[in-house]
Amino acid sequence: MKNFITIIIALLVLPAIGFSQEKAKDTVVKEKLERPAFESSYIIDNPTDVVLRKNAMEVQFAHRFGIIDWDNPEDLAGIYGPQANMRMGIAYGVVDRVTLGIGYTKLKRPLDLNWKVAILRQTRSDKMPINLTYFGNMAYSAQDQDKSNPRYNNQSDRLSYFHQLIISRRFTPAFSLQVAPSISHFNTVEDVQRNDMVAIAVGGRIKVTSGTSILVDYSQPLTKFYQKNPHPGISLGVEFGTSAHAFQLFITNYNKILPQSNYMFNENDFFSGDILLGFNITRIYNF
Repeated sequence: MKNFITIIIALLVLPAIGFSQEKAKDTVVKEKLERPAFESSYIIDNPTDVVLRKNAMEVQFAHRFGIIDWDNPEDLAGIYGPQANMRMGIAYGVVDRVTLGIGYTKLKRPLDLNWKVAILRQTRSDKMPINLTYFGNMAYSAQDQDKSNPRYNNQSDRLSYFHQLIISRRFTPAFSLQVAPSISHFNTVEDVQRNDMVAIAVGGRIKVTSGTSILVDYSQPLTKFYQKNPHPGISLGVEFGTSAHAFQLFITNYNKILPQSNYMFNENDFFSGDILLGFNITRIYNF
């Protein structure tokens, strides 16, 4: 009889326990993600935490004019400069946290395959206080073999790589900041250089209106070469953005556009007047 009563009590209590557990699960609040720290996938010369949604496509166009010739007004602030450079690219959101892209740059003609992965995402509750994003690329220099490039003896000599971790935070709707350590690698370099370059970048955005922001981007190479150490990159600009479009206009001393080329080979000294105008345009299409 006692066993029978025990079984009856168990049958009455167990459903109540299960119901309370189910109710507890239903009351768990799902964490809402904070908006991306930046409007565009690039902050002038460095990638940002922006990753495309699944099936979204981004068209990218970057242009750098020649270095401004301060003694020659006819140079028209470098617009007619001989070392103008440009890059055209396309990126696609494979899934919500993974973006793949391809691009082609004019100077030295590197063709790059790139990828971006959102590892951590900042939440509105601040349970996760930062974004952590990985950006990488592999580039193949398609320039012709000539006397100025005698080192390309094998196809692998033309390859270079770039890896960067982007740590960012949207502090307020008007202010965002990112810190991005990176490593660049070229399979072949001059004897006075090294194959690898460790660097760090700091970038920030301040919104002044709903569609206008001020941008600052600083890139500091850390590895020391035997000779021909690259100068740091300094960029200041303004961004005009909408929900799908971003236009950045800026001054900088970086002209190679591809990150590893800027970090490894920048010969322009910002404080000596080696400054040029540039702009980036991105347009997102959702399918």
